[in-house]
Amino acid sequence: MIKTSQRSKLALGILAAAMAIPAVSQAALVEDSKASLELRNMYLNRDFRDGAASPSYGETWAQGFIAKFESGYTEGTVGVGVDALGLLGVKLDSSRDRTAGNMLPLETNGDPVDEYSQLGLTAKARISKSTLHMGTLLPVLPVVQYNNTRLLPSSFTGGLLTSQEITGLTLHASRLEDVSLRDSSDRQSVGFGAAESAHFDVLGGSYAFNPQLTASYYYGELQDIYKQHFGGLVHSAPLGEGLSLRTDLRYFNTKDDGDQKAGEFDSDFFNGMVTLGVGGHKFGVGYQNMSGDGVFPFMNGADPYSVNLSTFWTFARQEEDAYQVRYDYDFASIGIPGLAFMTRYVSGYNIEAANGSYDDGKEWERDTDIVYTLQDGSLKGLRFHVRNVTYRAESRVGRDVDENRLIVSYTLPLL
Repeated sequence: MIKTSQRSKLALGILAAAMAIPAVSQAALVEDSKASLELRNMYLNRDFRDGAASPSYGETWAQGFIAKFESGYTEGTVGVGVDALGLLGVKLDSSRDRTAGNMLPLETNGDPVDEYSQLGLTAKARISKSTLHMGTLLPVLPVVQYNNTRLLPSSFTGGLLTSQEITGLTLHASRLEDVSLRDSSDRQSVGFGAAESAHFDVLGGSYAFNPQLTASYYYGELQDIYKQHFGGLVHSAPLGEGLSLRTDLRYFNTKDDGDQKAGEFDSDFFNGMVTLGVGGHKFGVGYQNMSGDGVFPFMNGADPYSVNLSTFWTFARQEEDAYQVRYDYDFASIGIPGLAFMTRYVSGYNIEAANGSYDDGKEWERDTDIVYTLQDGSLKGLRFHVRNVTYRAESRVGRDVDENRLIVSYTLPLL
Protein backbone atom coordinates (compact mmCIF):
# COMPACT_ATOMS: atom_id res chain seq x y z
CA MET A 1 0.00 0.00 0.00
CA ILE A 2 1.39 3.41 -0.97
CA LYS A 3 0.75 6.19 1.51
CA THR A 4 1.60 9.90 1.43
CA SER A 5 1.72 12.29 4.39
CA GLN A 6 0.61 15.91 4.73
CA ARG A 7 4.20 17.01 4.21
CA SER A 8 4.39 14.91 1.06
CA LYS A 9 1.28 16.73 -0.17
CA LEU A 10 3.12 19.97 0.56
CA ALA A 11 5.92 18.71 -1.67
CA LEU A 12 3.43 18.24 -4.49
CA GLY A 13 2.23 21.79 -3.95
CA ILE A 14 5.74 23.19 -4.19
CA LEU A 15 6.37 21.12 -7.31
CA ALA A 16 3.25 22.63 -8.87
CA ALA A 17 4.46 26.09 -7.91
CA ALA A 18 7.87 25.35 -9.39
CA MET A 19 6.26 24.34 -12.67
CA ALA A 20 4.61 27.75 -12.81
CA ILE A 21 7.99 29.50 -12.68
CA PRO A 22 9.28 30.74 -16.05
CA ALA A 23 11.27 28.16 -17.99
CA VAL A 24 14.52 30.13 -17.71
CA SER A 25 14.32 29.81 -13.89
CA GLN A 26 13.59 26.10 -14.11
CA ALA A 27 16.80 25.26 -15.98
CA ALA A 28 18.82 24.34 -12.89
CA LEU A 29 15.82 22.49 -11.42
CA VAL A 30 15.98 20.03 -14.32
CA GLU A 31 19.67 20.10 -15.25
CA ASP A 32 20.85 19.38 -11.70
CA SER A 33 18.36 16.56 -11.12
CA LYS A 34 19.58 13.06 -10.24
CA ALA A 35 17.75 9.74 -10.20
CA SER A 36 18.77 6.19 -9.42
CA LEU A 37 17.29 2.74 -8.85
CA GLU A 38 18.94 0.37 -6.39
CA LEU A 39 18.14 -3.31 -6.80
CA ARG A 40 18.75 -5.07 -3.47
CA ASN A 41 18.39 -8.84 -3.20
CA MET A 42 18.69 -10.12 0.36
CA TYR A 43 18.72 -13.56 1.95
CA LEU A 44 18.79 -13.98 5.73
CA ASN A 45 18.68 -17.05 7.94
CA ARG A 46 18.67 -16.85 11.73
CA ASP A 47 18.99 -19.82 14.08
CA PHE A 48 18.02 -19.24 17.71
CA ARG A 49 20.02 -22.12 19.06
CA ASP A 50 18.27 -22.35 22.41
CA GLY A 51 14.91 -21.61 23.95
CA ALA A 52 11.42 -22.70 22.98
CA ALA A 53 10.12 -19.41 21.60
CA SER A 54 8.69 -19.67 18.09
CA PRO A 55 10.05 -19.47 15.52
CA SER A 56 13.35 -20.97 16.64
CA TYR A 57 14.67 -20.81 13.06
CA GLY A 58 13.93 -18.13 10.51
CA GLU A 59 14.67 -17.80 6.82
CA THR A 60 13.65 -15.03 4.43
CA TRP A 61 14.59 -14.19 0.85
CA ALA A 62 13.30 -11.03 -0.79
CA GLN A 63 13.91 -8.47 -3.53
CA GLY A 64 13.94 -4.75 -2.84
CA PHE A 65 13.69 -1.77 -5.19
CA ILE A 66 14.81 1.65 -3.92
CA ALA A 67 14.15 4.51 -6.33
CA LYS A 68 15.54 7.95 -5.51
CA PHE A 69 14.95 11.26 -7.28
CA GLU A 70 16.63 14.53 -6.32
CA SER A 71 15.76 17.63 -8.28
CA GLY A 72 17.96 20.67 -8.56
CA TYR A 73 16.77 24.06 -7.33
CA THR A 74 15.05 26.79 -9.25
CA GLU A 75 17.17 29.86 -9.90
CA GLY A 76 16.88 32.99 -7.82
CA THR A 77 17.43 34.08 -4.23
CA VAL A 78 15.13 31.34 -2.98
CA GLY A 79 15.46 28.08 -4.89
CA VAL A 80 12.86 25.34 -4.52
CA GLY A 81 12.75 21.71 -5.54
CA VAL A 82 11.27 18.30 -4.80
CA ASP A 83 12.82 14.92 -3.95
CA ALA A 84 11.13 11.53 -4.05
CA LEU A 85 11.76 8.12 -2.52
CA GLY A 86 9.97 5.05 -3.86
CA LEU A 87 10.25 1.71 -2.07
CA LEU A 88 9.04 -1.74 -3.11
CA GLY A 89 9.73 -5.05 -1.37
CA VAL A 90 8.79 -8.42 -2.88
CA LYS A 91 8.86 -11.73 -1.00
CA LEU A 92 10.70 -14.50 -2.83
CA ASP A 93 10.65 -17.13 -0.09
CA SER A 94 9.46 -17.21 3.53
CA SER A 95 6.55 -18.50 5.59
CA ARG A 96 4.72 -17.99 8.87
CA ASP A 97 6.76 -20.60 10.73
CA ARG A 98 10.17 -19.25 9.68
CA THR A 99 10.00 -15.47 9.47
CA ALA A 100 13.16 -13.75 10.66
CA GLY A 101 15.10 -10.55 10.81
CA ASN A 102 12.27 -8.02 10.47
CA MET A 103 12.63 -8.05 6.69
CA LEU A 104 8.97 -8.28 5.67
CA PRO A 105 5.72 -7.00 7.20
CA LEU A 106 3.41 -9.66 8.61
CA GLU A 107 -0.29 -10.23 8.03
CA THR A 108 -2.56 -10.47 11.07
CA ASN A 109 -2.27 -14.27 10.89
CA GLY A 110 1.53 -14.10 10.97
CA ASP A 111 2.17 -14.76 7.27
CA PRO A 112 4.78 -12.49 5.63
CA VAL A 113 3.21 -10.27 2.97
CA ASP A 114 3.90 -10.95 -0.70
CA GLU A 115 4.86 -7.32 -1.34
CA TYR A 116 4.81 -3.90 0.25
CA SER A 117 5.56 -0.41 -1.02
CA GLN A 118 5.72 3.23 -0.12
CA LEU A 119 6.15 6.62 -1.76
CA GLY A 120 7.71 9.53 0.06
CA LEU A 121 7.98 13.10 -1.23
CA THR A 122 10.12 15.91 0.12
CA ALA A 123 9.78 19.62 -0.58
CA LYS A 124 12.98 21.62 -0.30
CA ALA A 125 14.06 25.24 -0.39
CA ARG A 126 17.50 26.83 -0.45
CA ILE A 127 18.73 30.28 0.48
CA SER A 128 22.47 30.88 0.19
CA LYS A 129 24.09 27.88 1.97
CA SER A 130 21.03 26.94 4.03
CA THR A 131 18.44 24.33 3.02
CA LEU A 132 15.06 23.30 4.40
CA HIS A 133 13.60 19.85 3.69
CA MET A 134 9.97 19.04 4.55
CA GLY A 135 8.51 15.56 4.07
CA THR A 136 10.21 12.18 3.94
CA LEU A 137 13.66 12.27 5.53
CA LEU A 138 16.60 9.89 5.96
CA PRO A 139 18.40 11.60 8.86
CA VAL A 140 22.03 10.81 9.71
CA LEU A 141 22.63 12.66 12.97
CA PRO A 142 24.11 11.44 16.27
CA VAL A 143 20.74 11.53 18.04
CA VAL A 144 18.75 9.98 15.16
CA GLN A 145 20.08 7.78 12.35
CA TYR A 146 17.77 5.95 9.96
CA ASN A 147 18.23 2.19 9.62
CA ASN A 148 19.37 0.74 6.28
CA THR A 149 20.44 -2.80 7.19
CA ARG A 150 17.52 -4.77 5.78
CA LEU A 151 15.66 -5.01 2.48
CA LEU A 152 14.39 -1.42 2.61
CA PRO A 153 15.40 1.55 4.75
CA SER A 154 13.37 3.10 7.51
CA SER A 155 12.35 6.73 7.00
CA PHE A 156 10.96 9.63 9.00
CA THR A 157 8.46 12.38 8.26
CA GLY A 158 9.16 15.92 9.38
CA GLY A 159 11.32 18.93 8.70
CA LEU A 160 15.11 19.40 8.65
CA LEU A 161 16.96 22.71 8.41
CA THR A 162 20.66 22.57 7.53
CA SER A 163 22.91 25.63 7.51
CA GLN A 164 26.53 25.87 6.34
CA GLU A 165 26.89 29.65 6.15
CA ILE A 166 30.14 29.64 8.15
CA THR A 167 33.10 27.69 6.78
CA GLY A 168 33.57 24.48 8.75
CA LEU A 169 30.35 24.88 10.74
CA THR A 170 27.27 22.77 9.99
CA LEU A 171 24.07 23.42 11.98
CA HIS A 172 20.91 21.30 12.10
CA ALA A 173 17.41 21.87 13.46
CA SER A 174 14.72 19.26 12.97
CA ARG A 175 11.31 18.07 14.09
CA LEU A 176 10.23 14.51 13.26
CA GLU A 177 6.65 13.37 13.80
CA ASP A 178 6.22 10.00 12.07
CA VAL A 179 8.34 6.98 11.22
CA SER A 180 8.04 4.16 8.70
CA LEU A 181 9.89 1.10 9.96
CA ARG A 182 12.16 -0.93 7.70
CA ASP A 183 9.58 -3.74 7.52
CA SER A 184 6.46 -1.62 7.08
CA SER A 185 4.63 0.43 4.48
CA ASP A 186 2.69 2.35 7.13
CA ARG A 187 3.66 5.41 9.11
CA GLN A 188 3.28 5.64 12.86
CA SER A 189 4.06 8.19 15.53
CA VAL A 190 7.67 8.43 16.61
CA GLY A 191 8.37 6.64 19.87
CA PHE A 192 10.49 4.27 21.91
CA GLY A 193 9.29 0.70 22.35
CA ALA A 194 5.54 0.74 22.95
CA ALA A 195 5.55 4.39 24.03
CA GLU A 196 4.48 6.95 21.42
CA SER A 197 5.42 10.61 21.26
CA ALA A 198 4.03 13.65 19.48
CA HIS A 199 7.41 14.56 18.01
CA PHE A 200 11.19 14.36 18.25
CA ASP A 201 13.14 17.62 18.19
CA VAL A 202 16.81 18.03 17.28
CA LEU A 203 19.15 21.00 17.57
CA GLY A 204 22.90 20.96 17.16
CA GLY A 205 25.84 20.97 14.83
CA SER A 206 29.47 20.17 14.15
CA TYR A 207 32.56 22.27 13.58
CA ALA A 208 35.67 21.20 11.67
CA PHE A 209 38.62 23.01 13.21
CA ASN A 210 40.77 21.60 10.42
CA PRO A 211 40.65 18.56 8.11
CA GLN A 212 41.85 16.35 10.99
CA LEU A 213 39.66 17.51 13.92
CA THR A 214 35.86 17.80 14.18
CA ALA A 215 33.75 18.43 17.30
CA SER A 216 29.97 18.13 17.53
CA TYR A 217 27.11 18.77 19.95
CA TYR A 218 23.47 17.75 19.54
CA TYR A 219 20.35 17.85 21.68
CA GLY A 220 17.46 15.49 21.01
CA GLU A 221 14.11 15.36 22.79
CA LEU A 222 11.46 12.69 22.30
CA GLN A 223 8.57 14.49 23.97
CA ASP A 224 7.32 12.86 27.19
CA ILE A 225 9.83 10.00 26.84
CA TYR A 226 13.50 11.09 26.96
CA LYS A 227 15.93 13.91 26.23
CA GLN A 228 19.59 13.52 25.27
CA HIS A 229 22.70 15.65 25.10
CA PHE A 230 25.46 14.40 22.80
CA GLY A 231 29.06 15.49 22.51
CA GLY A 232 31.52 14.02 20.03
CA LEU A 233 35.10 14.42 18.90
CA VAL A 234 36.75 12.84 15.85
CA HIS A 235 40.47 13.19 15.16
CA SER A 236 42.46 11.74 12.28
CA ALA A 237 46.25 11.86 12.41
CA PRO A 238 48.51 10.91 9.48
CA LEU A 239 51.56 9.22 10.97
CA GLY A 240 53.60 8.77 7.83
CA GLU A 241 53.39 6.98 4.52
CA GLY A 242 50.68 4.33 4.78
CA LEU A 243 50.08 5.00 8.48
CA SER A 244 47.15 6.76 10.16
CA LEU A 245 45.45 6.94 13.55
CA ARG A 246 41.75 7.76 13.96
CA THR A 247 40.12 8.51 17.31
CA ASP A 248 36.31 8.65 17.62
CA LEU A 249 34.89 9.66 21.03
CA ARG A 250 31.15 9.87 21.81
CA TYR A 251 29.23 10.81 24.96
CA PHE A 252 25.49 10.85 25.69
CA ASN A 253 23.66 12.14 28.76
CA THR A 254 20.06 10.91 28.84
CA LYS A 255 17.18 11.78 31.16
CA ASP A 256 13.46 11.06 31.07
CA ASP A 257 11.12 13.79 29.86
CA GLY A 258 7.66 15.00 30.78
CA ASP A 259 5.15 12.21 31.36
CA GLN A 260 7.87 9.52 31.38
CA LYS A 261 5.84 7.28 29.06
CA ALA A 262 8.68 4.73 28.86
CA GLY A 263 9.78 4.96 32.48
CA GLU A 264 12.75 6.62 34.10
CA PHE A 265 16.05 7.43 32.37
CA ASP A 266 19.09 8.96 34.01
CA SER A 267 22.27 7.68 32.42
CA ASP A 268 25.66 8.54 30.99
CA PHE A 269 26.91 6.61 27.97
CA PHE A 270 30.51 6.97 26.84
CA ASN A 271 31.88 5.03 23.90
CA GLY A 272 34.91 5.44 21.72
CA MET A 273 37.18 3.73 19.25
CA VAL A 274 40.79 4.09 18.17
CA THR A 275 41.78 2.72 14.75
CA LEU A 276 45.30 2.31 13.41
CA GLY A 277 45.66 2.15 9.64
CA VAL A 278 48.69 0.36 8.20
CA GLY A 279 48.53 0.16 4.42
CA GLY A 280 45.46 -1.90 3.59
CA HIS A 281 45.08 -3.02 7.22
CA LYS A 282 43.02 -1.37 9.96
CA PHE A 283 43.24 -2.42 13.61
CA GLY A 284 40.56 -1.05 15.92
CA VAL A 285 39.91 -1.15 19.67
CA GLY A 286 36.65 0.14 21.15
CA TYR A 287 35.24 0.60 24.64
CA GLN A 288 31.99 1.75 26.21
CA ASN A 289 30.74 2.52 29.70
CA MET A 290 27.02 2.78 30.44
CA SER A 291 26.13 4.06 33.91
CA GLY A 292 22.92 5.12 35.60
CA ASP A 293 19.27 4.13 35.32
CA GLY A 294 17.68 2.61 32.23
CA VAL A 295 18.87 1.25 28.91
CA PHE A 296 20.31 3.58 26.28
CA PRO A 297 17.15 4.71 24.44
CA PHE A 298 16.94 5.41 20.71
CA MET A 299 13.87 5.96 18.57
CA ASN A 300 11.95 3.19 16.86
CA GLY A 301 13.24 2.94 13.30
CA ALA A 302 16.65 4.36 14.21
CA ASP A 303 20.06 2.96 15.11
CA PRO A 304 22.04 3.97 18.22
CA TYR A 305 25.12 6.05 17.51
CA SER A 306 27.57 3.72 19.24
CA VAL A 307 30.89 2.28 18.10
CA ASN A 308 29.69 -1.10 19.41
CA LEU A 309 26.56 -1.21 17.25
CA SER A 310 26.93 -4.63 15.62
CA THR A 311 25.15 -6.62 12.94
CA PHE A 312 22.76 -8.32 15.35
CA TRP A 313 22.92 -6.51 18.68
CA THR A 314 23.27 -2.96 20.00
CA PHE A 315 25.04 -3.55 23.37
CA ALA A 316 22.96 -0.79 24.97
CA ARG A 317 21.56 -2.53 28.04
CA GLN A 318 21.38 -0.98 31.50
CA GLU A 319 24.83 -0.47 33.09
CA GLU A 320 26.48 -2.42 30.24
CA ASP A 321 30.19 -2.06 29.69
CA ALA A 322 31.69 -3.48 26.50
CA TYR A 323 34.92 -3.69 24.58
CA GLN A 324 35.55 -4.36 20.90
CA VAL A 325 38.45 -5.53 18.79
CA ARG A 326 38.13 -5.10 15.03
CA TYR A 327 40.17 -5.82 11.92
CA ASP A 328 39.58 -4.57 8.35
CA TYR A 329 41.52 -5.30 5.20
CA ASP A 330 41.25 -3.65 1.79
CA PHE A 331 42.56 -6.05 -0.86
CA ALA A 332 43.22 -3.15 -3.23
CA SER A 333 46.57 -2.87 -1.47
CA ILE A 334 47.63 -6.18 -3.06
CA GLY A 335 46.07 -5.50 -6.45
CA ILE A 336 42.49 -6.73 -5.93
CA PRO A 337 40.37 -3.56 -5.87
CA GLY A 338 36.75 -3.96 -4.80
CA LEU A 339 37.40 -6.77 -2.31
CA ALA A 340 37.19 -6.00 1.42
CA PHE A 341 37.13 -8.01 4.64
CA MET A 342 36.01 -7.11 8.17
CA THR A 343 35.78 -9.04 11.42
CA ARG A 344 35.00 -7.80 14.93
CA TYR A 345 34.36 -9.16 18.38
CA VAL A 346 32.28 -7.26 20.94
CA SER A 347 31.96 -8.42 24.55
CA GLY A 348 29.41 -6.90 26.92
CA TYR A 349 29.48 -7.37 30.69
CA ASN A 350 28.20 -5.91 34.01
CA ILE A 351 24.67 -5.94 32.56
CA GLU A 352 22.03 -5.05 35.13
CA ALA A 353 18.48 -6.42 34.94
CA ALA A 354 15.69 -3.86 34.92
CA ASN A 355 14.14 -5.55 37.96
CA GLY A 356 17.46 -5.69 39.78
CA SER A 357 17.61 -9.50 39.84
CA TYR A 358 21.23 -9.48 38.64
CA ASP A 359 24.00 -7.01 37.86
CA ASP A 360 26.66 -9.14 36.20
CA GLY A 361 25.07 -10.32 32.94
CA LYS A 362 27.24 -11.08 29.91
CA GLU A 363 26.89 -11.31 26.13
CA TRP A 364 29.16 -11.25 23.09
CA GLU A 365 28.98 -11.08 19.29
CA ARG A 366 31.38 -11.96 16.49
CA ASP A 367 30.76 -10.58 12.99
CA THR A 368 32.55 -11.34 9.74
CA ASP A 369 31.88 -9.48 6.47
CA ILE A 370 33.25 -10.07 2.98
CA VAL A 371 32.35 -7.56 0.27
CA TYR A 372 33.22 -7.54 -3.41
CA THR A 373 32.25 -4.84 -5.90
CA LEU A 374 32.78 -5.30 -9.64
CA GLN A 375 35.21 -2.64 -10.88
CA ASP A 376 34.52 -2.65 -14.62
CA GLY A 377 32.36 -4.11 -17.36
CA SER A 378 28.67 -3.66 -18.07
CA LEU A 379 27.79 -4.53 -14.46
CA LYS A 380 30.37 -2.24 -12.86
CA GLY A 381 29.23 -1.48 -9.32
CA LEU A 382 27.46 -4.81 -8.76
CA ARG A 383 28.07 -5.58 -5.09
CA PHE A 384 28.15 -8.91 -3.23
CA HIS A 385 28.05 -8.77 0.56
CA VAL A 386 28.29 -11.86 2.79
CA ARG A 387 27.72 -11.44 6.54
CA ASN A 388 28.12 -14.06 9.28
CA VAL A 389 27.04 -13.49 12.88
CA THR A 390 27.53 -15.45 16.08
CA TYR A 391 25.83 -14.05 19.19
CA ARG A 392 25.96 -15.66 22.61
CA ALA A 393 24.38 -14.57 25.89
CA GLU A 394 23.57 -15.97 29.28
CA SER A 395 20.00 -17.31 29.29
CA ARG A 396 18.92 -14.57 31.71
CA VAL A 397 20.18 -11.93 29.25
CA GLY A 398 19.13 -13.18 25.79
CA ARG A 399 18.97 -16.04 23.28
CA ASP A 400 21.92 -17.43 21.35
CA VAL A 401 21.86 -16.69 17.62
CA ASP A 402 23.70 -17.90 14.52
CA GLU A 403 22.94 -15.80 11.45
CA ASN A 404 23.97 -15.52 7.81
CA ARG A 405 23.10 -12.81 5.30
CA LEU A 406 23.77 -12.51 1.59
CA ILE A 407 23.07 -9.17 -0.07
CA VAL A 408 23.48 -8.58 -3.79
CA SER A 409 22.91 -4.99 -4.83
CA TYR A 410 23.23 -2.87 -7.93
CA THR A 411 22.49 0.82 -8.36
CA LEU A 412 21.37 1.89 -11.81
CA PRO A 413 21.73 5.62 -12.56
CA LEU A 414 18.62 6.94 -14.31
CA LEU A 415 19.58 10.62 -14.65
